[in-house]
Amino acid sequence: MPFRPRTALRGAALAAAAGLLCPAPAAAAPAGPGWSAAPAPAPAAGTAPGPQDRPYFYLEGAPGTVMTDRLSLGNPTGRAVTVRLRGTGPWLALAAREVKVPPRTRASVPFTVTVPRDAAPGEHPGTLVATSGGRDGRRAAVPVHLRVTGPRLSALTVENVAVSGQGSAAVIRYTLVNRGNTVLSPRLALRADGVFGPVLRRPAHRLPARLRPGRRVDLTESWPDPPALDAVAVRLTVTAQGGAYGSATASYTPVAWGALVGAALVPVAGAGGLVAVRRRRRAPVKGGPVTGGPGGRAGRERAPGTEKAEGTGQLAGSASGARA
Repeated sequence: MPFRPRTALRGAALAAAAGLLCPAPAAAAPAGPGWSAAPAPAPAAGTAPGPQDRPYFYLEGAPGTVMTDRLSLGNPTGRAVTVRLRGTGPWLALAAREVKVPPRTRASVPFTVTVPRDAAPGEHPGTLVATSGGRDGRRAAVPVHLRVTGPRLSALTVENVAVSGQGSAAVIRYTLVNRGNTVLSPRLALRADGVFGPVLRRPAHRLPARLRPGRRVDLTESWPDPPALDAVAVRLTVTAQGGAYGSATASYTPVAWGALVGAALVPVAGAGGLVAVRRRRRAPVKGGPVTGGPGGRAGRERAPGTEKAEGTGQLAGSASGARA
């Protein structure tokens, strides 16, 4: 298409007019990132630690050892920032609780982990938490994974097992306790046996709880269709890695079963009471009026006054016959 200078000039003039009437918005200055907290880089790494360097602290040592590391605080902004520090978890000690980081600089804060001589081998997690207030209010948490070396022991127990009805269903409540020094991911198997045979078989399945050493957790299992007329023994079996094993039982008797037994006993008790009343009515009352016939025991008994009168009559009759 041939170039037309008049058309180009006209387009340029329209563009200029549009620019004067509708000016472009001013570009916003990019907001600089706030301060950050991360594990200090290794000597061979760069000077700006990040997730690619060390996303968390990992320390490993035997009981009785002291380990040190450094937390790096970066402030790329144009004003100073005051950061407060605290540690959660066992045996953590920071060199400073509050640090003022100048603009566009980085501060390094040492901390130590002193493992007691009687510390249990296994995992002991912790966290370093950094916070600031004001306009630069931020919060950063850096995990600390501490592993104490030594023999590993996996052990757990099942406690406080109870089964209760909930409408037409039932709920099984229990407590798991980690008695070892390793982190456990337990699995639970359920079985229940009644008078008339098995009523529940639930194979082992992984539980949502992840048990740390010494931790206890309360859990529940739903039982949507328990028997209505049976006495049941419920057994819980829990296993975990490292050979951990725990088992416990509880009994469950539905309310309907007790009500049925009580209802069955009512007519039996009524029949027994009726028999007792009838026997009481037939039994003679000692010392009372004579109601029996001549051949009965009541007919043979006489009052003391009557016996004397009869004896006198017999003697009189004999004397009269002798006189005749």
